[in-house]
Amino acid sequence: MKKTHIIGILVIAAAIFIIITTAGDASSYVSFKEAKEMAENGNDKMIHVVGQLSKDVEGNVVGIEPSDDKLSFSFAMVDNNQETQQVYYNEPMPPDFMRSEQVVVIGSYKNDLFVADEILLKCPSKYEEETISVNEISKR
Repeated sequence: MKKTHIIGILVIAAAIFIIITTAGDASSYVSFKEAKEMAENGNDKMIHVVGQLSKDVEGNVVGIEPSDDKLSFSFAMVDNNQETQQVYYNEPMPPDFMRSEQVVVIGSYKNDLFVADEILLKCPSKYEEETISVNEISKR
């Protein structure tokens, strides 16, 4: 066998090894109930929970509690099963957090509190199509 063939086989083997090891880190979205059950069973892996910020009947975001130093905050989040949970985030509030349509928190339960290590936001797009009504007045 030539040296180039051996090097090629080693590169392919390394690529397969990397794909297999990173596939175990892939996570699916779960509800707060499932995340809590996983934590109670000793699973301390990072968990993805998707939902929306808790809002009142007028559409205003409720349940946000910033810390005194503004370096962390907690907020109420409603998952896709309509279960509300307080989430703690040990970082400042992300920009456009209050405007987000959907929130994905990545973290785990610690003492009946979901502690997020990362927050992903889906904000309203500024590129959404808007209808513009134009009244043409002709003076001919």
